[in-house]
Amino acid sequence: MHNLTHIPWLTLLLAIPMAGALLCLVLARRPAACRWIALAATVAVFAVAAGLFIQGNAGMGWLWWEDAPWIGRWGIRYTVGMDGLSLLLVLLSAFLLVLSVLISWREIDRHGPLYYALLLLLETGILGVFLALDLVLFYLFWEVMLIPMFLLIGIWGHERRLYAAVKFFLFTLAGSLLMLLAILGLYVLHGRQTGDWTFALAALQETAVPAGLAPWMFGAFLLAFAVKVPLVPVHTWLPDAHTEAPTAGSVILAGLLLKTGVYGLLRFGFPLFPEVALTSLPLLALLALIGIFYAAWIAYLQVDAKRLVAYSSVAHLGFVILGIAAWNVTALEGSILQMVNHGITTGALFALVGMIDARAGTRRLDGLGGLWARIPVLSAFFLFFCLASLGLPGLNNFAGEILILVGAFQARPIWGALGMAGVVFAAAYTLRLAQGVIWGEPRDKEPWPDMTVREGLVLVPLAVMVLWLGLYPAPFLEPLREPVQLLLDSLASAPKGGLP
Repeated sequence: MHNLTHIPWLTLLLAIPMAGALLCLVLARRPAACRWIALAATVAVFAVAAGLFIQGNAGMGWLWWEDAPWIGRWGIRYTVGMDGLSLLLVLLSAFLLVLSVLISWREIDRHGPLYYALLLLLETGILGVFLALDLVLFYLFWEVMLIPMFLLIGIWGHERRLYAAVKFFLFTLAGSLLMLLAILGLYVLHGRQTGDWTFALAALQETAVPAGLAPWMFGAFLLAFAVKVPLVPVHTWLPDAHTEAPTAGSVILAGLLLKTGVYGLLRFGFPLFPEVALTSLPLLALLALIGIFYAAWIAYLQVDAKRLVAYSSVAHLGFVILGIAAWNVTALEGSILQMVNHGITTGALFALVGMIDARAGTRRLDGLGGLWARIPVLSAFFLFFCLASLGLPGLNNFAGEILILVGAFQARPIWGALGMAGVVFAAAYTLRLAQGVIWGEPRDKEPWPDMTVREGLVLVPLAVMVLWLGLYPAPFLEPLREPVQLLLDSLASAPKGGLP
């Protein structure tokens, strides 16, 4: 575990955006200043995260750990930690939040200080989810994510923003409340069994949960995380939220919030209920495969480019869950890597759709077309990220997908074969998106500005990451080796069999 002069780096990751949010509210009458405050805060968080990534790549186990008493009477502590799994997701979060501020720079023209305060508060919530190791602290950050995203969609979204925001809120809240009941149940069981009343994850993993109760408690965690992923059939909030959210909101939804569900499953769901979790793997594989094919079919039928990309997220996350269901080193490493890949490529596509919508005034495929002749640079980036999304070798999604499919073939050949067919479906809807947006004859002759400097600052770093992860993913796989192996080892002794 790294010490680095006793500086509380993890607390700094959480405190910097929170301080920025408060400063934006104090300077509510100076919207221009709030933009720069948000940019400075997110860049500072990214600098810390990048430094931890450079230091932590050579470390083992818990790379950083901070613990302090919080509400001692109830056994609640401020415990945060970072291993290779959370390290990658924290780095992704910090990276995408910087780009989200740049994306919003010209798009948000009303209530700017509140918008940037909510964006920074959302960053605190997301980072807290990836770092918390006390279940009350985790739940607090889990709920902190909910309010800012609800307001971002409801205030700065498009025509049906209130419907989408309420739907997002209700779906997420329902799953969260059931998870809270399961957390309290674990707390009571552990306290009665050991006399140690605590919400610490490490301690609660030792709780002996009765066989008749374990499936229900695991199911509560699984539902909360499945809503966030989202898995079919609890996915219906996502296309509406993506379609109506402002561009940065869609980038954060796809790039980060969906990953909190997968992370929660790996960090909390499986370690707390290993026996039930192992028996649920075939069910997870079934839901993942249904999601891959169903979402691909629905995506292909869409006429709104943003909604098409939204449904593609459901399909891509299906591959991530398929890798978890395969439950071996290759597939798990591929799933975690694919979470990072998806955040980059899908975030880039949402950003590009927003940039095109700002010029064309529409996201409908029948109102676009011929953009290569009008904005060739932006069109080239759009094609590049479409090719990355469909899994072209040499680009990032291929690196994750090939690991998932190899691991799936090792676990159950039929899973791997069906997953391969899902890749073909992904190519179909992605190529339809590219064809509908950039090829064909221009709809009119009105000149449009091509990629601006600000847009280049968003798209070029994303393109660099696509190439880096596609050609040399080793630096991002290296931190995953020990956490993945520890996760597999911790569940290896759990009995296997049918669902209880």
